Amino acid sequence: MSDNFPPPPPEQPQPEHLPPAGAHPARPSPWAAPPGPPQKQRTGLIVTLAVGGGLVVAGAVVALVHSAMDSVEDSIALPPRSEAPYSEPYEEEPAPEPTATEPDVREDVTIIGCTRDPGIGWQSAKVKVVNGSSTTASYTIMMEFLDKEGVKVAEGGAGVVALEPGGSAVRKAQGVGEVPPGTTCRISDIWRTPSESAG
Repeated sequence: MSDNFPPPPPEQPQPEHLPPAGAHPARPSPWAAPPGPPQKQRTGLIVTLAVGGGLVVAGAVVALVHSAMDSVEDSIALPPRSEAPYSEPYEEEPAPEPTATEPDVREDVTIIGCTRDPGIGWQSAKVKVVNGSSTTASYTIMMEFLDKEGVKVAEGGAGVVALEPGGSAVRKAQGVGEVPPGTTCRISDIWRTPSESAG
C-alpha cells in the first residue's frame, strides 16, 4: 500500500445551511486559507490625541487666568503716597466756660413731684424748668429713681425746646420698669443748649 495520497478534490461551493439549534458550530475546513493578520486598532492613538489636546487647553486656561489676575492687580494698585508735608491734626477749640453772670444750670430745674404708678409700679418725676439764662435755650433733663437703700432701679428723661429767657415749663420724666414702693427721684444730668426761638 502506497504512502502517497491523491490530492484532495477541489472544493465545490456548497449551499449555506444553518446548523440546527443546539448544534456545535462547524469547524473550518483544514484546506481553507489561514485568516489574515488582525487589523491594528486605533484606540491608543485616539486616547493619546485626546489627552494631549486636554493638556494644551488646560495650559491655555491657566495662562489666561494668570494674565487676568496680573491686570486686576495693576488696576487695584494703591495710588502713590502723597508727598504733602505732615500737618498736625485739627483740634477743636474748647467750649467757653459759663460766665459769672450766667446762673448754674442746675438752679433752672426743680423736682415738683415724684410718684409711683400703683397699677404698673413705674416711677415718674415732675420737673419745673425756668430759663435763668439770657438767651433762648433748650433743656434735656435726665432722672434716676432710687430705692430705699439708694440703689438706682430705673431711669427716665424729659426735655424742653426753645424756652425763652425767664420762661418756665413743667414736664414729666417717665421711668421705665417696675420699682419698689418708697422709690425716690433725683436729677442725674441737665444739658442747656442755646437755640432758636420757637416763635
